[in-house]
Amino acid sequence: MKYRMISFQYFDAYMNMAIDEAIMEGVRLGTTLPTIRFYGWSPSAVSIGIFQGIHNEVNLQETKKQGVDVVRRMTGGGAVYHDKLGEVTYSIIAPVDHFPSNIMASYELICADILSALSSMGIEAKFVPVNDILVKEQKISGNAQTRRDGILLQHGTILYQVDVETMFSLLNVSEQKISDKLIKSVKKRVTSVIDQGKATMVDLQRALESGFSQDRQIVQGNYTDLELERATVLVKEKFSSEAWNFRL
Repeated sequence: MKYRMISFQYFDAYMNMAIDEAIMEGVRLGTTLPTIRFYGWSPSAVSIGIFQGIHNEVNLQETKKQGVDVVRRMTGGGAVYHDKLGEVTYSIIAPVDHFPSNIMASYELICADILSALSSMGIEAKFVPVNDILVKEQKISGNAQTRRDGILLQHGTILYQVDVETMFSLLNVSEQKISDKLIKSVKKRVTSVIDQGKATMVDLQRALESGFSQDRQIVQGNYTDLELERATVLVKEKFSSEAWNFRL
């Protein structure tokens, strides 16, 4: 099966989520190929899981002060800080019958491509159910998935560098918990590509493209005008709306 691969580009948080949904619609209709895309977040952003409460998870006063977007994902999981210079995010969108019906098995299959990419940079990592990738016991990648109307969307982040202090300032962690001890503890549990060597962001992007190309027929491509037009509508009607983000 052919997959379109779209190289790394920056979008804001609302457009990133809208593009995923626009591509899902296109794959469902058969107007676009299954797609693997790589992207960043400009400006930096916080995304929350579909079932979370934004007021519970996010310090909205601080995100506004720092110019950080906040968006609700279509997938589950917890609140995630997306640093503009700190990660590469991927999405893979394809018919569900491309993947195992068992969700954990599908996570493991897709995450194997990330493991291959990291290995090519000299970083030995492992998949840890349900959806994490660890280097030794430190998390370097988190992933989330949804299946809607016969289409699977999985997206996830691969950390290039980590700014724990900024992350804590944007998420709702009590002042009592934001201590040097906690920050040191988190730093011990999280790692990044730059912590493991001297690779650049471009090195990471290229390694991921190579990893996700394994055992697939890849066609390099870009977003179509139709997808971007549809995504722009979805931004306005859904992903930037208070009704979506605040679950009004």
